[in-house]
Order: sequence, then C-alpha cells, then structure tokens
Amino acid sequence: MSTPRPIPRHGGRAQRGFTLIEVLIAILIFSLGLLGTAALQARVVQVATQNGDRARAALLANEMVSQLWAAQSATPTALATWQTQVSTPSMSGLPNGSGTVTTNASTNTAVITVTWRAPSAASGAQLNSYTTTVAIQ
Repeated sequence: MSTPRPIPRHGGRAQRGFTLIEVLIAILIFSLGLLGTAALQARVVQVATQNGDRARAALLANEMVSQLWAAQSATPTALATWQTQVSTPSMSGLPNGSGTVTTNASTNTAVITVTWRAPSAASGAQLNSYTTTVAIQ
C-alpha cells in the first residue's frame, strides 16, 4: 500500500476563504452592473415617452383626417379648435406642440403636420414631426 502524499502548502499556510482584494473586485463588478441597469432603465423610460408622443401625434393627425373626410373637403372647418388641442398637453395634446394643415384645392388633398419638442429636450434640439397626406374624394 502506498501512503498518501501531504497537500503542499503555499507560503507556510493553507489558503482559506476570500482575500480582501477578491471581495473588493466582486463588489466593484456588482456595482458596475447595478449602474448599467439604472442607466438602461432611464433610457427605457425616455424611449417609452418618445413613443407615446409619436402615437399621440399620429392620433391627432388622424382626428384631422377624420374631420376632412366627414366634411368631404380638403379645407378644415374646425382648424383653430384642433390646433388648440394639439398644443395643450392636458387635452391629449403634445408638449410645445403645433399643428398645421396645408391644402391643395386643385388636387383636393391636404398635408397635415404635427410638430412638438419634448420638455426634456435641449432648447436648440430639432423639433419632432409627424406628417401625413390625405386625398379627399
């Protein structure tokens, strides 16, 4: 029978547990992961707000299209009321929003444009815009 060999020891003592440096590195990696998750969450909220504004702009433009189709005319009858709604966030409008309707009587078409700037956007940032063209027949 052979006798078992003793386990070699490094530096005079056996290695047990974690060292302080290993714990600090683990905490650093965990902290970076949490910071990344927080940044991702902030970006998700921003994108969701932008998507909501785009959907609202499409809905507002669609309301004007419905009015034009109902009147069977490319000239809007309640333009001032619609523009007030577009510019008033409490009335399902957009922040810093405005709406325009450009008509072409010869082709009986209208171009509806809704523009807005998010409150979180810089003052010199480009305006967001949604444009649709409708033909009345």
